[in-house]
Amino acid sequence: MRIDVITLFPAMLQGPLSESLIQKAQQKGLLSLNIVNLRDFTSDKHKTADDSPYGGGAGMVMKVDVIAKALGEVGKKVEIRNSKLDSRQSKIENRIVLMCPSGQPLTQAKVNELAKAENLIILCGHYEGVDERVRELVDEEISIGDYVLTGGEIPALVLIDAVARQIPGVVKEEDSIKNDSFYNGLLDYPSYTRPEEFEGKRVPEVLLSGHHAEIEKWRRKEALKKTFERRPDLLAKANLSESDRKILKELLNNG
Repeated sequence: MRIDVITLFPAMLQGPLSESLIQKAQQKGLLSLNIVNLRDFTSDKHKTADDSPYGGGAGMVMKVDVIAKALGEVGKKVEIRNSKLDSRQSKIENRIVLMCPSGQPLTQAKVNELAKAENLIILCGHYEGVDERVRELVDEEISIGDYVLTGGEIPALVLIDAVARQIPGVVKEEDSIKNDSFYNGLLDYPSYTRPEEFEGKRVPEVLLSGHHAEIEKWRRKEALKKTFERRPDLLAKANLSESDRKILKELLNNG
């Protein structure tokens, strides 16, 4: 998978994208990351990529002509890469995403969808946002929450990290992904490691039993319990079995 990130502040991305699993994914050739400086597509000596808003008001607005040029150049490189890919690939999906507070909330379902794309181009908003005409140049707008950050760089990092985890081979243990919170519609079950006892608090006996069926049963119940207590809104969309519903009924009656 190739991900291009268009930003006014490349340094905000370089450090985090050269660490941990993201770095290993690039070294393995599973992920190709390209950070693009938006100012490289400006036409004046001051490299102006933003301007004051028409009609007055506070802040600056990112310029549509500069962004359009950047998207065009990155798009050409993507097309060249696609033409070199194995012709047996029947479909190559390209997605252009704008990170901004007014976008659709990022969910695990959206992450899974974007992870299927061959090329992902992420545009980082900044200042007071982008010229409204930029929205016609992207496929979708994504937000990581109902709050405002300095710019779209940190949200872009969140999206890249979440998407990268879904690329086969990036996370060594595939079961780890399947048990992640939100992957199956529930929060993750509790985890424990050594020491067996800490300040009088012991690891649940079932996890020490070696009885795998009982362990899985306990983990499912605990995941349901945590979701019920912390994020009951998720249960309405989760794929629940009859045994799951019985557990939830017990939790409700005991609550």
